[in-house]
Amino acid sequence: MDITVVLYALIGGVVPALIWTWFWIQEDAKHPEPKQLIVAAFLVGMVCVATVIPLQKLAMALLSGTAMVIAWAAIEEIVKFALAYFTVLAHKANDEPIDALIYMITVALGFAAAENTLFLIDPIANSSFVESILTGNFRFLGATLLHVLASSVIGLMMGLSFYKRPLTKFWYIVIGLILAIVLHGAFNFFILKSSSSELMRVFACVWIGLILLLIAFEHVKRITKHS
Repeated sequence: MDITVVLYALIGGVVPALIWTWFWIQEDAKHPEPKQLIVAAFLVGMVCVATVIPLQKLAMALLSGTAMVIAWAAIEEIVKFALAYFTVLAHKANDEPIDALIYMITVALGFAAAENTLFLIDPIANSSFVESILTGNFRFLGATLLHVLASSVIGLMMGLSFYKRPLTKFWYIVIGLILAIVLHGAFNFFILKSSSSELMRVFACVWIGLILLLIAFEHVKRITKHS
């Protein structure tokens, strides 16, 4: 494969994700996370794609229809959370409720960066500039933000339960994972079933979810041990 094609695909996939990463870490500007951990979280997200692909191929061979759509969403959300949990979330710097949100969103954006890069390789290799732009914009507005929204639900549940007992934290995380899978699965289902004219409605729902996420950020920031 032409190295130039890969380079252009990386730029198209990674740069937009880095812009979103910068945007979201501003939510924790007063107590920023260590830069090396933010980088690590982004790279963890990219590594997740390599783990997810063979599992999704297996799901495709065993399942079909709605079951496969749900399985694909579950695989992505579970893998993202599992790799994040045993790396950046386990670090001592994860010491306040808002941190899990920041790390989960960064992992999600790293995942989106790698996934978007793979999606861009084919149109760029075929010298389809217009298709490359449309693919990049489609994923920038839709799939990338869906990853953010789904993973942030898990981070939000971790933030809300930060000062609670271990068993309570466990159930909050379980609920967060279920909600993330439902959101992701619903997005995939409607994208597959919707006509091109209906896609903007699906994207609008994601953007509404992100507005709610910004409101949730402010709530989690105010959580203290005695609140």
